[in-house]
Parts: sequence; C-alpha cells; structure tokens
Amino acid sequence: MPQTPGSCRDLTDHLELLKANGLLHVVDRPIDKDSELHPLVRWQYRGHIPEPERKAFLFTNVTDAKGRSYPGAAVAVGALAGNRAIYALGMGCPEEAIGDTWIRAMANPVAPRVVEKAPCQEVVLTGDDLKGEGRGLDALPIPVSTPGWDTAPYFTAALWVSRDPDSGIQNLGLYRGNLKAGDRVAVMMERSTLAGGGVHWEKYRKRGEPMPVAAVLGAPPLVAFTGPQKLPLDVDELTVAGALAGSPVEVVRCKTVDLLVPAHAQVIVEGTIDTARLEPEGPFGESHGYMALEEYNYSMTVTAITRRANYVISSIISQVTPCESSVIKKVAYEPLYLAHLRDTLNIKGVTRVSMHEPLTNLRRFLFVSVKAGTPRTEIWRALEGAASFTPAIGKFCIAIDEDIDPENADHVLWAMAYRCNPAQDTHVIPFRGPGHGPKLKGSDGDATMLVDATAKGTYPPVALPKREYMERARALWEELGLPRLTPESPWSGYSLGDWSEEWDACALRAAKGDWMANGRRSAANMSATASPQEPAVGIVFKE
Repeated sequence: MPQTPGSCRDLTDHLELLKANGLLHVVDRPIDKDSELHPLVRWQYRGHIPEPERKAFLFTNVTDAKGRSYPGAAVAVGALAGNRAIYALGMGCPEEAIGDTWIRAMANPVAPRVVEKAPCQEVVLTGDDLKGEGRGLDALPIPVSTPGWDTAPYFTAALWVSRDPDSGIQNLGLYRGNLKAGDRVAVMMERSTLAGGGVHWEKYRKRGEPMPVAAVLGAPPLVAFTGPQKLPLDVDELTVAGALAGSPVEVVRCKTVDLLVPAHAQVIVEGTIDTARLEPEGPFGESHGYMALEEYNYSMTVTAITRRANYVISSIISQVTPCESSVIKKVAYEPLYLAHLRDTLNIKGVTRVSMHEPLTNLRRFLFVSVKAGTPRTEIWRALEGAASFTPAIGKFCIAIDEDIDPENADHVLWAMAYRCNPAQDTHVIPFRGPGHGPKLKGSDGDATMLVDATAKGTYPPVALPKREYMERARALWEELGLPRLTPESPWSGYSLGDWSEEWDACALRAAKGDWMANGRRSAANMSATASPQEPAVGIVFKE
C-alpha cells in the first residue's frame, strides 16, 4: 500500500497496515519479556524461515519475570524491518523504489513543524514517579534481548536526540541503552564511526556542561528509519523524514530539556548525560554476532518520561545476523553505496553493491558487481571507493561479475576460487579502524583487503544443463508431485564466452541422441603430434 502523500504514519497505524497485509503475528497470551519474548522471535531467524516469509510480532499481554503486567502497553518486534516488505510498507513505496526514495529525500529535506500538544505527552512522569521499583523506566515493558547473557533490559530501537551546542542542529541516532534504575540508563554511542551523539558529547564535555538528550521509543517508521541511515553530521534526520513523508514531521518541545521530538512517537525519555563520568555498560548481545563485553559508556539521568495513555514499545531483534537490525541497515546502505560509486565517483561499470548479512552483519564483506568489459582500472577505483566511503564498512571488498549472485556466499567463493589470482588480484590497505565487533587478539589494528574476483577474459560455460532442458525437467518434477523446489542460482548453464558454434552443434546432436556422429567427428581429427591435455582447436565436423 503506497504512503498517503503528505503523511507520516505513526507506529500504531503502521501495525494495522502490517496486519491488513498479512505481515503481523499478534500474540495475546502472557509472554515474559525477560526470558521469553526475544527468544520467541529469534526462532524466526534461526529456524530457516525464508526472509520473505518472516513477519512482525505484536505482544499485547506482556509480563515480566516477577509476574508483573503492563496495562495499556504492548511490545512490537520486527515491525520496522522484519523483512524487506515490512520495511517497504513503512517507507510507503515499492521494494524496488527504496533506494531512489532515500536518495531523493536526502537531496530535498523538509523542515519539521513545531506543535504545542502531542500524543507522546498525554502522560507526563517526573520527580518521584521516576524513582524506585516499578516506577520510571521499570514501569516500561522493555525486553531483555539476549536472556542468559544480557545484564539488563535494553532499548534496542530507541532514537537518541541530541543537539550540537555550536550549530544548534539536532541529531537522531540509533544506539543501545542499558537500563540501570528507574531514572538512569547507560547508552553506547560508537566513537570510531563518529556517531552524532558521541560527537556532541565531546563538545559538551569541553564546555563542562551535561548534554541534554531524549530517547524516542516507538517513533513513526519514517522517522525511525533515519536513525541508522548514514547521513552527514550537519543534517537533521527529521528533515529527511519530512522529505520521505512529503510534508513536515510534527515535533513538540520536551518538558524538561530543550529538544524537539516527534509528536507522534509512543514514549519519550528525557534527561541529561553526564560529561564528567562514564558508567560501566553491558554485556549485551550485539549484531556482529558476539557479546559486547562490559565497558565504560555514557550515563543518562532521566528527568521525565512522557508517553501516550496506551502505547507500543518498539524493540529490534538483533545479535547474530540475519536479524531485524541488519535488514534495516542493508536496505538503506546498499543504494547509498551504489549512488556513491556510480554517480559521485562516476564509475559507470558498477551495477550493484551488496553487503553480506548472515553472521558477518553487513560491515565486513562488501560485494561490488560490475559489467563485463569494465576496465580493470575502473574495477580497482570501485574497490577503493567502496572501502573508503565510511570507516565501519568494507573490511573485505570484492569485485564480481554480474553473473555471480552477491546474495549467495557460495557463488562469491566460486568466483574467488576460479577468477582471482591472489598474487595479482588482491591488495591490502593497512590502518583500518577497529570498527564494530570484538577486538582482534594479538593485533595492534586492522586492515582492508580488496579482491578483484571478476573474469579476466572469457571462460567456458557453466556446467549445468541449458535453461530449456532445466525448465522442461522442472515441469516434469512438478507433474510427478516431488517436493517443492526453491531454485538456487545458478540452476542452468550459460556461456561465458569461451564456446563455439561447433561445440553447440555437437551438444545439440548429443541431446537428440546422435552422439555417434560426434564420435565420427573426433575420429576424423585424431593427431599423432598432440600432447595429452593439449587444447583441440579448429576441429570441425566432417561426415
């Protein structure tokens, strides 16, 4: 369903849209947020359910490990990017238009509109209402993401709002938040990738002032999508969300800090971050597939919680990929990389950029697809451009031909095995930042490897039956009632240039049962001077 022009659908309306499109599981039975909720959704990603068949989950009867309930509250998981179709509905555009929609929006920002009253401030909690068990943050149904390893409930889909004290420009960042008390939460803002909130914190620290912040829970999807998007530090994400919606995003001023937040969010957590002290945070199961161990991070004191009377907490399924957090990044980052290489760097031979998702979480392996015949100099320019676009992405950048499926790691390894000479087709660039993930043991730093796994000239055909024979066989398969097929590329053979009409004619004779004619052809071309395994060239059929 296309987005209504000029609208910015809130999370509750988005959930109704998912339900209408068969993309929402509604769970009404009691579910323990501390030990059951995230593991239940996790099976969707570890149970071999194909990506198009994954759905969002809405839990309407959430409890905790102590048996407490949360009247008027629900928890949604997978509602932003459980799969690409869910993401596209949130964007209000077809899946194939996601990339162009982002590029247009970033080029045509729309400033937000300030309102005086907002749904996110129907209930306002301050002072003693924030302190103690069952109050403040402890009154919100925030799930434990990785039961058995995580040390507390975490904000996983919160957008953290901060303002540059010099320019006054706000930033929205998607950072994890470790609940510590009813009025305290620790937040990790990645320094090595220049997270906007972390940059602002350094400026407030130099001023000797605490940093005002607000954590937005359950933002409208178009706003939520801007948080993980790679935007320049001087761009207010709310202006890009407005461009996506086709009209200004309505914002309201916080009750206790001077920040503007989305008026149609579900919950706002206001406060300040200490710039004189850091607090131990973690462990937490991260999207690189390992536990992020306890480390010092930023400590926020909560000054107010505002919310709707009935509200939905949005939580992202993360940890080992594939997961929701990798989908939400993949569909946003890939078109940006393609636009950077093809349009900004003017490398016209690049046709696609793909980030490997399972287990490696997008950042480590980057595949650049190029047209046949692209000059080698342009292939290397593309690899270097991909590796240098952002500091956190592209530890291994691999150029491949268009016939190689970048979504199939086996396909890419096939190209590396037979189209790449490591002595000539690889290059290692030192001094790479550590990026997102556990530190390499016994190493002072990291590096980037560039690999040209494209064909250097022609190759023999792929050794599978031609398409027409495979299609005929599939029809027979279905006629026989054999198990349902899920074709995996490549499923038929195709030419890569090193093939002749003569060999085509021989193959056609064999398929028609006339293989003995080919035996007569080879008998007529026997050689007393050839060596074993010497190519037979120029052989023709003679009756």
